[in-house]
Amino acid sequence: MYICIFALLHINAYFYPKPISSNMDIKQIQDLIRFVSKSGVNEVSIEQENFKITIKTNEAAPAVYHATIPAPAPVAPAALPAAAPVAAAPAAEAAAPIADTSNYITIKSPMIGTFYRSASPEKPMFVNVGDEINSGSVLCIIEAMKLFNEIESEVSGRIVKILVDNASPVEYDQPLFLVEPK
Repeated sequence: MYICIFALLHINAYFYPKPISSNMDIKQIQDLIRFVSKSGVNEVSIEQENFKITIKTNEAAPAVYHATIPAPAPVAPAALPAAAPVAAAPAAEAAAPIADTSNYITIKSPMIGTFYRSASPEKPMFVNVGDEINSGSVLCIIEAMKLFNEIESEVSGRIVKILVDNASPVEYDQPLFLVEPK
């Protein structure tokens, strides 16, 4: 997918990364662009008091991103550097081939966000394939709008498969784990 970014910014915003509004900065916009391109959503539009951003993707044609910021001083167009793709963590541990999943419980994402298997890169994973879990056990964290939400299990059992890679975007109701109930 080709990514074109067009923005009306003060020239200083290009050379000195600073907030371009009181609510979003260039890094947040780049993170949002990465998230939208990975999530498969065709269009996202965010409008705040003095800031509006629309991100459109189209698999058949190149994606175009526009950000417009009203400014009292004259503005000059400046191209933002394209964000480098975030390297995904290695795939989750592979379990024995799962032939019939009808006897497993699927734990799904309760929100849209970014899936993390641990509280930080230095911390151990909350759960791994084969781990026994109880109702209320923390399984993962989903980051949504800079808030880190611990996702707890509603069932007791054994983790059979982890269906999402670490640091990957997830959608509402997307399957995250397969659990063999006790």
